[in-house]
Amino acid sequence: MAKRRYLIGGLVIVVSLVIGGYAFLRGSVKYATFGEAERSGKRVQVAGTWIRERGSVYDPRTNTFAFSMRDGENREAEIVLHGPKPNNFDLAENLVVKGRFENGTFHATQVLTKCPSKYTGEPSPGHPEGIPKENP
Repeated sequence: MAKRRYLIGGLVIVVSLVIGGYAFLRGSVKYATFGEAERSGKRVQVAGTWIRERGSVYDPRTNTFAFSMRDGENREAEIVLHGPKPNNFDLAENLVVKGRFENGTFHATQVLTKCPSKYTGEPSPGHPEGIPKENP
């Protein structure tokens, strides 16, 4: 009877580990360029910069936000985010888009923004310990 309990307990642990491992692998998304993303057809994340001169458009009827982005290899792509415009998008220095290519357009499920730092690494006057000062 005790052996049966250990067997069932061990089986539950093994099944839990397999499900957890599968969820982890499915949830992890590798970095790629637009070229790699287009060739693979898989869900990836691409780092780059917004092409400001082309602007951006939010369509409230379809709840989509569209803009153009340039990746690290200087390749450009149209991005369509299925959701509202991200906070601080207009201030962002760099972007990371998560999604996949479909019919020549990168369909993003998430856009992460990296904004300029509010602080510099210079110490403020009167703080010899090196406490950062705020940028004006």
